[in-house]
Amino acid sequence: MPDKPVLPERVHVDVRGLSLTIIAVVATLFALQMAQKFLIPLVCGIFLTYTLNPVVGWLERCRIARLFGTVLVMLALTASITVVTTSLADEFQSIVKTLPEASHKVARAVLRYRSGQPSALQRMQAAAAEIEAATSGARSNPSTLSSESPTVRVSDLLLAGSRSAIVLVGEAIVVLFLVFFLLLSGDTFKRKLVKLTGPSFSRKKITVHILDDINSSIQKYMSMLLVTNSLLAVLMWICFRLIGLENAGAWAVAAGLLHVIPYFGPLLVTVAVGLMAFLQFGTLTPVLLVIGSSLGVSSLVGTLVTTWMTGRIAKMNPAAVFIALLFWGWLWGVWGMLLGVPVVVIIRVVAEHVDGMQVVAELLGE
Repeated sequence: MPDKPVLPERVHVDVRGLSLTIIAVVATLFALQMAQKFLIPLVCGIFLTYTLNPVVGWLERCRIARLFGTVLVMLALTASITVVTTSLADEFQSIVKTLPEASHKVARAVLRYRSGQPSALQRMQAAAAEIEAATSGARSNPSTLSSESPTVRVSDLLLAGSRSAIVLVGEAIVVLFLVFFLLLSGDTFKRKLVKLTGPSFSRKKITVHILDDINSSIQKYMSMLLVTNSLLAVLMWICFRLIGLENAGAWAVAAGLLHVIPYFGPLLVTVAVGLMAFLQFGTLTPVLLVIGSSLGVSSLVGTLVTTWMTGRIAKMNPAAVFIALLFWGWLWGVWGMLLGVPVVVIIRVVAEHVDGMQVVAELLGE
């Protein structure tokens, strides 16, 4: 008799457990979306605390009480933000004043392009009008189709921008207060978390190891961001000043801040400075120089410095980083793209030490 074919082994799936996992994931995503106004300042404060805590610890080792060390660090941080903001306030105001002119020039360019060459949508509308006229027995003139599009009022954009600025200032004040209290508490929460793990010495040891790894990874990552973004801002300022771009300091600071968002931040800066260079110079050569310098500096710092340091610190593969940016950007918008990478670093560290989460650690790892 012929041998019976060997059937491949089937993978047994716990349908009930899988269903509960899917429900839990959906509920967690919904909770994260609904609580973003509370969670975003909290996460920002925690990450900023990780960044400043080594300085406070160094002052404490220098026989300065933690209260006074925390006050000194917060005063230095507030003074730095105030100095940078006031010194570049005129340049940022100049950029804001050029927005109406920029919008008018862009609108006129779009109208000239649309009047000279009909868009694909207009062609489809004209074809649909001819077909409808043919089926109804009456010929209609497709040129009577309205090509007007709703215009954007610059005053509405400026009003929305001012409201957003006020909200941002309020959130920044809340974050600064949160950072102050977290720095003042020291390792209080760490001791409490270790105590809550239970009487088992092994669990306490694992918890301490996880917290130490998170602390080390986030501190190194935030320090790396501070160094690389400062370097990028300085190089951008030098290039823009040599080219002669107006408000070079403001654009350099904006480039350093937006470079926190991998991939998308440098692209946004390049488009913005390219548009401003076109409005200022009106010729192609300086515009190409500004765009080329922006892309060149971003690529140099991002590829040779940030990518190398992120790989050594976060120990994650680039695909996982990009997917994390897409996910957190979809969940929390711009703030999600800013906070996505350090959040995923914490998830990876926890997954490496918790039973049942090794799959997550493997997917996120190098």
